[in-house]
Amino acid sequence: QVQLVESGGGLVQAGGSLRLSCQASGRTFSSYAMGWFRQAPGKEREFVAAITWRGENTYYADSVKGRFTISRDNAKNTMYLQMNSLKPEDTAVYYCAADHTPSTVVGGNANYWGQGTQVTVSS
Repeated sequence: QVQLVESGGGLVQAGGSLRLSCQASGRTFSSYAMGWFRQAPGKEREFVAAITWRGENTYYADSVKGRFTISRDNAKNTMYLQMNSLKPEDTAVYYCAADHTPSTVVGGNANYWGQGTQVTVSS
């Protein structure tokens, strides 16, 4: 079992950058595929990015490709989302997720979720 805590959200102007972190508890962090999702007001939760157990493969939604970068540091039990060239439409609560297979994470069916961190991008 793993517990996830996101941090790094905040208010930023369009074109700016933020880096989100997801700190995981437990000693088996490297056995989990990880991902980021977001949910804007009045919209459904959507996939943002995912990364495999040792970071060898990454996956991105088309809307963030070239702007966001997902990474992980297994020694620190932490996953990151570097967000550059932010747009107002990136405004949402961002959640991290974990499960044993990447396909489960990408599909939004992960067993473990954090509480979320708010990202607001002003125009």
